[in-house]
Amino acid sequence: MSATLRDSVPVTVSSAVRESLQGTLASAGREPAGVVVAADYFRSYSVVGLLAVVGVLFVAVAFGAGRLLRPVVPTPEKLLTYECGVDPVGEGWAHTQVRYYVYAFLYVVFAVDSIFLFPWATVFAAPGYGATTLVEMFIFLGFLAVGLLYAYKKGVLAWT
Repeated sequence: MSATLRDSVPVTVSSAVRESLQGTLASAGREPAGVVVAADYFRSYSVVGLLAVVGVLFVAVAFGAGRLLRPVVPTPEKLLTYECGVDPVGEGWAHTQVRYYVYAFLYVVFAVDSIFLFPWATVFAAPGYGATTLVEMFIFLGFLAVGLLYAYKKGVLAWT
């Protein structure tokens, strides 16, 4: 086992010293620091990395196989834009109302809020956390209420 000092001088620790150190740490109720713990740490990351590489390869092979096996016969009809069975007429730009996006944004905000409530409820049920988590939740809900009041005052919620 080797370690490195501050001035980058390698130091070799004998096996007797290493075993003594591990025995001392084990008797103190702590895990012995060393190669075994570091190897386990990096082994778990290597599994995640290997899984990511396999996933990327799987997608690349699937797309490559699709490209090699599909027939390519371009015709003018195939190159037209297709939208719900209706032939495209006019230009591609369309005007949309921004209020639809605002409603979608408000929905996402309150959906995230509702997702936050479930873990909060489990912590709130734990002994010793009741008053603190209750105050935190009222602060969180207060911020959301101020945002909703602001949207209401700006007329965002008025459907016209």
